[in-house]
Amino acid sequence: MKCPFCNHDDTRVIDSRSQEDNSVIRRRRLCDKCGKRFTTYERIDTIPITVIKKNSTRELFDKTKLLNGIMKSCYKRPVSVHQIELLVEDIENAIIGSGEKEVESQKIGDMVIERLIHLDEVSYVRFASVYRQFKDINTFYGELEKMMNEKKG
Repeated sequence: MKCPFCNHDDTRVIDSRSQEDNSVIRRRRLCDKCGKRFTTYERIDTIPITVIKKNSTRELFDKTKLLNGIMKSCYKRPVSVHQIELLVEDIENAIIGSGEKEVESQKIGDMVIERLIHLDEVSYVRFASVYRQFKDINTFYGELEKMMNEKKG
């Protein structure tokens, strides 16, 4: 690893630590020439995932976009940012783990719905109303009725 201070080619690792979920390794390095220390982060390089939208256009999977959508549905609900981040990580890992290079946006939405109903029912209904494009109160009521029947059964 090249030193960012003096551009010397030889640096050594003096400390390595795994971050929270073992997907990132933090390394403290020391330059043998100038003696300065710096930190690097090592991550697994994944194949970019393409999302196929409803209108058949394609865009790169954006974890931040998914996180923001879920955060909107959880607004003013007793759901922590950490819980939302874990939900997003779970979905991202499931997508990557599938080995597919392309995934339909509907599949991602379904994955959110499946997980969100167990996290917070109000957030689930909020997300579902946008994701499934509820047209009127009857559609909204039908979704609530379906959710209530699943709770009973």
